[in-house]
Amino acid sequence: MFDREINKQLESWSVKPDRKPLVLRGARQVGKTTLVKNFAKKYDCFIYLNLEKEDQRRLFVAEGSFAQKLEAIFFLSEKQRNPGHLILIFIDEIQYSPEAVQLLRYFYEESPEIHVIVAGSLLETMINRHISFPVGRVEYLAVRPCSFTEFLNATGNQTALEVLQKWPFPEYAHSQLSALFNRYALIGGMPAVLASYAKENDLIALRSVYLSLIAGYSDDVEKYAGSNSSVKYIRHILRTGFGYTCQRIKFERFGESDYRSREVSEAFQILEKTMLLELVYPTTSAQVPLLPNFKKSPRLHWLDTGLVNFAAGVQQEVFGVSDLRAAWKGAIAEHIVGQELIVNDTNILSHRTFWVREAKNSNAEVDFIINCNGLIIPIEVKSDSGNTLKSLHLLMDQLNHDLAVRVWDRPFKIDAVETPAGKKFRLLSIPYYLVYQIPKIIKNHL
Repeated sequence: MFDREINKQLESWSVKPDRKPLVLRGARQVGKTTLVKNFAKKYDCFIYLNLEKEDQRRLFVAEGSFAQKLEAIFFLSEKQRNPGHLILIFIDEIQYSPEAVQLLRYFYEESPEIHVIVAGSLLETMINRHISFPVGRVEYLAVRPCSFTEFLNATGNQTALEVLQKWPFPEYAHSQLSALFNRYALIGGMPAVLASYAKENDLIALRSVYLSLIAGYSDDVEKYAGSNSSVKYIRHILRTGFGYTCQRIKFERFGESDYRSREVSEAFQILEKTMLLELVYPTTSAQVPLLPNFKKSPRLHWLDTGLVNFAAGVQQEVFGVSDLRAAWKGAIAEHIVGQELIVNDTNILSHRTFWVREAKNSNAEVDFIINCNGLIIPIEVKSDSGNTLKSLHLLMDQLNHDLAVRVWDRPFKIDAVETPAGKKFRLLSIPYYLVYQIPKIIKNHL
């Protein structure tokens, strides 16, 4: 087990004076159970309940008060509830018991000294359907794949981690960190993949791990689906969708099928709840708040770039490239940048967006935009010179500040650029391995 950035949020949660039961949201196999079991080492008493097991589900449906059910949990777990001891109860696969979900409010109201974390690999598909979490009585954290810094930690690249914290960033480390980031972009951030790679340092051996992950998602289709009719649409998306990574898609006849828009759209929404993918909608606004325009075609992003490389069959194309923009027409570069922009964000409501121009027959598009200190910051994943970023210029003409970001394969650089309309702005060119530091870099240049 290697350290995860989310451990900091777990630590903060554990010492909050008004702590509530914590619901971990995340796709299957992003490491939720391992994360909690590792975090539990700080507790005097740890109880793990897996509600896939019928005998443990019965604890929550039995007759009796909350106090009696809590007593039964300790008794059947053969654990003592000693005064003054730190106690953590972890309820895994909670989606199998609506009764357990309803009991969370009583942990908060009657036994706040007990720390409670819950999770479930299919939890996201059950919300608003079979389960209603007690409003105001729980809090949430999103668990996502591992970031580049977690990749470095898992693979023992501590020196690289230390260098990344330096600012101004030392240019002598650029080549080595670029090579490490390209390897991260190739294998991705799924914990099982990283664990195998860290142990064996063998890319070929990862094939069985990817196969297992994708097979697991496919096997869960019947559980994802709200009805038998949606199963075939979900299977179709899982079978063909990786080939449309970072493309703007239409639901009607998606993936060379004859399926109608409504059915495909509903299947995508189901998969979005599982956090296996995100439909990234554009905005046409140049002001905060960044409101997505759901009337326009979304761009398809998946959970993890390593899974994309494997499922889309582009691993050999990505392997060994010096500039990620050269692989698969730039889709992998764009996808890994999008992944790094959100991978350490534990807010379950966070979504990425991009900008398109609201004009007839216009194809102006900026890869990503983010809200940083109330400023809309455009981010382009390009190798072009600053003067050829036409879409970026159109957006900068509408913004009330002078900062834009380009992500590329070269060292950090600042250029003074002028749009055709005469607006002058600063273009911060940031290497891929510093994408996670974009908010910090922006603040340093305000």
